[in-house]
Amino acid sequence: MTGFPTGLLFDEALAIAREVSARHRLEAETLALSRTHGRVLAADLRAPIALPPFDNSAMDGFALRHVDLHEGEVPLRLSGEQFAGRALGLTVGEGECVRITTGAPMPAGADTVVIKENAREEHARIDGDQVVVPGDIALGANVRKAGEDVAAGDLVLSAGQWLSPARVSLAASLGVSSLPVTRKPTVAVFTSGDELVQPGMPLAPGEIYDSNRDLLMGLLRADGLEPTAWPRLPDDPRAVEIALRDAACAFDLIITCGAVSAGEKDHIPSVVETFGQIHFWKVRMKPGMPLLFGSMDQARILGLPGNPVSVFATYLGLGRAVIDGLQGRTEPRPMEWAQLVAPIDKSHPRREFMRAQVFCDERGVLRADPNPAVGSHRLRAVADSNALIIVPDGPQRLAAGEVVQVLRYA
Repeated sequence: MTGFPTGLLFDEALAIAREVSARHRLEAETLALSRTHGRVLAADLRAPIALPPFDNSAMDGFALRHVDLHEGEVPLRLSGEQFAGRALGLTVGEGECVRITTGAPMPAGADTVVIKENAREEHARIDGDQVVVPGDIALGANVRKAGEDVAAGDLVLSAGQWLSPARVSLAASLGVSSLPVTRKPTVAVFTSGDELVQPGMPLAPGEIYDSNRDLLMGLLRADGLEPTAWPRLPDDPRAVEIALRDAACAFDLIITCGAVSAGEKDHIPSVVETFGQIHFWKVRMKPGMPLLFGSMDQARILGLPGNPVSVFATYLGLGRAVIDGLQGRTEPRPMEWAQLVAPIDKSHPRREFMRAQVFCDERGVLRADPNPAVGSHRLRAVADSNALIIVPDGPQRLAAGEVVQVLRYA
């Protein structure tokens, strides 16, 4: 098997995964705003209106003309009321004020609001109700000016951004009822190996329960996708070929677990090379070195190693990059930095993704406590942790207190 990159540095593999996935970005679809949460925006959004759309009060109180104020207390005649809702067309004249509530449009002539708690209402013998206000209120106090948050025509959301609840809410505040988003990739999940048995079934000697299926399905669902679990791939090259070729005609992404190394029963690399294209095979990372990335028919294929910790690390490290590329996501996922609780001594040259518990200490410092478990079969260490420490390429001696990059599970 030749003609494709092998034994890549992690960053080299990541760059290829991003480039190939972006080249096969999925088409856009327009959805009602309520269905766009967690999706990736497919086109820029410019504000059709200003925010706020009109001058309005930031507080409950009284709208007045600042020019009418002077030192000491100032009595003003209460000439009307404007509550939040449709503007009543009120005008504030000389020596007047209008009762106003939060969010209500400012009456014509008014430029300042004194809050209710700083004013007192009295009943004058001749002019009716009046309001006494302090004279030291600043011009424009408690007034939200039209367009101070967003001007009409502003670029408010960019293509490639992940639509968080706040971003969807921003679109709603602009009156936008639908948005173009990239279609979510369809994902087929395969686990492989004659030794695998579904949980709940009895185990014969030499068999193990299939934990990777639930691991991958959960990771994909947590990322907002709706994966399809296919039957287990047996250790038979013809069966592997039939299953992968069938899935490649119907899915955007195929993720397999196991059968990607160089053993006698590892048939996935040869099937992908024969009926598609391998973009790279084997990455200098730990765990997860046998990782394969390729294409077949309409699908991108991510062949993950079989050990569960390798599945976990390769999905978080590279699988998400493929999914993001297919959806046209341009903004990076958040990364964090934390101080080591215990030292790390790494002698091998590969980049390592080490299980850890990340927490914030009493001084507000983010700390990372490495899990002492080694071995890509030790799934409990993943369950006992909440992040992966990214230990750089090459031998590393990191003392307690040194700062390392951490990748949270979610």
